[in-house]
Amino acid sequence: MMAVAAAQKNREMFAIKKSYSIENGYPSRRRSLVDDARFETLVVKQTKQTVLEEARSKANDDSLEDCIVQAQEHIPSEQDVELQDEHANLENLPLEEYVPVEEDVEFESVEQEQSQSQSQEPEGNQQPTKNDYGLTEDEILLANAASESSEAEAAMQSAALVVRLKEGISSLGRILKAIETFHGTVQHVESRQSRMEGVDHDVLIKLDMTRGNLLQLIRSLKQSGSFSSMNLMADNNLNVKAPWFPKHASELDNCNHLMTKYEPDLDMNHPGFADKVYRQRRKEIAEIAFAYKYGDPIPFIDYSDVEVKTWRSVFKTVQDLAPKHACAEYRAAFQKLQDEQIFVETRLPQLQEMSDFLRKNTGFSLRPAAGLLTARDFLASLAFRIFQSTQYVRHVNSPYHTPEPDSIHELLGHMPLLADPSFAQFSQEIGLASLGASDEEIEKLSTVYWFTVEFGLCKEHGQIKAYGAGLLSSYGELLHAISDKCEHRAFEPASTAVQPYQDQEYQPIYYVAESFEDAKDKFRRWVSTMSRPFEVRFNPHTERVEVLDSVDKLETLVHQMNTEILHLTNAISKLRRPF
Repeated sequence: MMAVAAAQKNREMFAIKKSYSIENGYPSRRRSLVDDARFETLVVKQTKQTVLEEARSKANDDSLEDCIVQAQEHIPSEQDVELQDEHANLENLPLEEYVPVEEDVEFESVEQEQSQSQSQEPEGNQQPTKNDYGLTEDEILLANAASESSEAEAAMQSAALVVRLKEGISSLGRILKAIETFHGTVQHVESRQSRMEGVDHDVLIKLDMTRGNLLQLIRSLKQSGSFSSMNLMADNNLNVKAPWFPKHASELDNCNHLMTKYEPDLDMNHPGFADKVYRQRRKEIAEIAFAYKYGDPIPFIDYSDVEVKTWRSVFKTVQDLAPKHACAEYRAAFQKLQDEQIFVETRLPQLQEMSDFLRKNTGFSLRPAAGLLTARDFLASLAFRIFQSTQYVRHVNSPYHTPEPDSIHELLGHMPLLADPSFAQFSQEIGLASLGASDEEIEKLSTVYWFTVEFGLCKEHGQIKAYGAGLLSSYGELLHAISDKCEHRAFEPASTAVQPYQDQEYQPIYYVAESFEDAKDKFRRWVSTMSRPFEVRFNPHTERVEVLDSVDKLETLVHQMNTEILHLTNAISKLRRPF
């Protein structure tokens, strides 16, 4: 529980606090999930740099000198540790815990993590100043976690230390003695001849130690002249390079980082900027959504006659266009929604009835959103088959265009296809791929989402049909996308993920999927190339995302799959029996 609390604290430390506006560096005027992700990457880097600089500055304060001097007293000198003491330390380790110099198995994975950490280090912080402890990101996060409370400081922490020895392997004994002094337990030791000039040996030490003692150990080792450098790789979700993500649907309550770009009371270009009544209405609906928590019934919104009029205008337009230009899956779901009297022109559907419909057909459900979420938070909700939907309606003076997604866009654009099993699975897989992804990968996933779920085309009996929500709820761009005025390319996630997005006018390029099944297959292969070092799956029975990072979890999953295969085999056998 402490590790989870620490991870959530780190999430808040690097949370987006700037409004999504051009003044703050937002890259375009037209809102898009792609530009959201790019903006968030930029702001997180800036915030991270500020946090790290403040922490390093604090670590260099004179007030810490006494702490360091005290810590140094625990480091045994070279005269105190004879060579036989070092051999005694090594001989006390189980054979499998000491790996010869020639073995580089553990070093390879740790070096890769180190190189990623260094590549993400903000510019200007590469060279430590005089008396700078050279605190790394992991060390700062560890210090923050330990500062929570006395219990947090005394909590056990698993960590990996990479120490580069300048004076030969004999220095290893001093390190092991220091770990013993700080009441740590060594789990694994591995050494090799260093590949760096001026360094004799590299040593990898995996250990368990309380957070407070680990911080003291790090500070002490960094003061020794025998080591070229020392790096900490912390486990237990303390590292923001493996970002916190929700593991259960209830944790989506924490995913409410809203953007303020294009809100009617802030952006003078918003259609409702000068309409005080509309602005007040938006605020009321936002407050209702803010109060929503997991397990609550979705709040009922009593839509006004003006809002119903806006809905009716857009609904009738989509009703006319869908039979000719929408894909078969969209048309089938649209008809089912009409048959169940959810889609009628005389009233806006309530999110609760739409959520019940989706849950019955594909297991998806809806959750009210007060505004526009960050790209990471929005994609994360899809992993749980939850779509975060707004409940406000666009301004009546702009019924066919809205600068941000509103309930009409969500209902007419997204909901029908979320009722299709194949498309629902594709949407969920995008969400699952986003969990724990890096900021750069979130940008790529957002781009894939944008060119598929929002503006995707597919083939149907030799013709091009639309399935993207942005197309199906935008008369002008729909006709443009299926015309010969733009370029159609086959959907390939690797190239789609880096396609520049045009925000000033209609897209010059649209991606065409052979089918939803083909799109899912290509997407799965592409996701397997991402840098995330673990795999996840969604357990629909517990509404929990499981990280497949142990043999026990994999064995449990294999047992479940074998049971399902047995049921399928029995069903096939029964179908083959003569009547």
